[in-house]
Amino acid sequence: MRQIDTLFKAYDGDVPGAALMVIHRSKPVIVRSYGLAEVERKIPVTSQTNFRLASLTKQFTAMAIMLLVERGKLTYETTLSAIFTDFPDYGKQITIRHLLQHTSGLIDYEDLIPPTATTQVLDKDVLIMMKSQDSTYFPSGTQFRYSNSGYAILAVIVERLSGKRFAQFLRDEIFQPVGMLNTVAFEQGISVVPNRAFGYHIQGDSVFFSDQSVTSAVLGDGGIYSSVDDLFKWDQALYTEKLVQRATLDAAFQPGFEHYGFGWFCDTFKGKRRIYHTGSTCGFRNVIMRLPDEQLTIIILTNRREPDVQPLAEQVFELIAEQQK
Repeated sequence: MRQIDTLFKAYDGDVPGAALMVIHRSKPVIVRSYGLAEVERKIPVTSQTNFRLASLTKQFTAMAIMLLVERGKLTYETTLSAIFTDFPDYGKQITIRHLLQHTSGLIDYEDLIPPTATTQVLDKDVLIMMKSQDSTYFPSGTQFRYSNSGYAILAVIVERLSGKRFAQFLRDEIFQPVGMLNTVAFEQGISVVPNRAFGYHIQGDSVFFSDQSVTSAVLGDGGIYSSVDDLFKWDQALYTEKLVQRATLDAAFQPGFEHYGFGWFCDTFKGKRRIYHTGSTCGFRNVIMRLPDEQLTIIILTNRREPDVQPLAEQVFELIAEQQK
């Protein structure tokens, strides 16, 4: 524990903090909290603190699609044009699978936002942007290019086919069934984030508030807030058929281009099968790293723009591996 605390020393004290959970064989064997969730009021981070997950959200967006596939609402080969009949011709070549695995070639919506924009973009706005394009970066299915646009479109597809707001679908069909009762896809003016961590940026000895940007309201690619306590329940649900059948989950964990499955990177680390994702945004850096054959998961959530925390998760794993020798 002293070694782990040393790894997280930069997050401790009156600074933007971090929450760590290590899960082994269905038990949270290490739970540590460091620093502050809200610097201005000196509110400490706890295991119940809800951080903006950023791209960790994509695994939940993918699960929403998997639920709809099992219910016969669409298939992985359904095209954009089949769902949105007014979509440009290039949508005839882009399938749900392409969107899930970042092989659609869709133009990055972030590059289409005017630099002077101040109004937050929504998922439906991303769909409008894509409809205004007449081409993609490359023919769909031929290359990997990480695409927030694709996951924003997936959120709109969930709304179109389920008849529910995306945030409501997540709550009703994923969060509540697995007991993630404090997790929320945040919608300004509609929902409230309990035990909320706010985002910051650190420069030298100075801490700057950096919680929202014009893209922070896009839900499908990064809009969920959750805690390590709730993510423990999510992690455990992925070992079961509580949400979808085992065959559906197995397909999600099959790597395509650049080792990407459905909302997860799937590779090996230190000879162990690994399923993981990172998340980064203007005020948060996070990682979930699962080694399912070892029944080991490391979750790190932080409310600061930098640094990347995947190396930190790998260092935690190495400490645990050394301890087990």
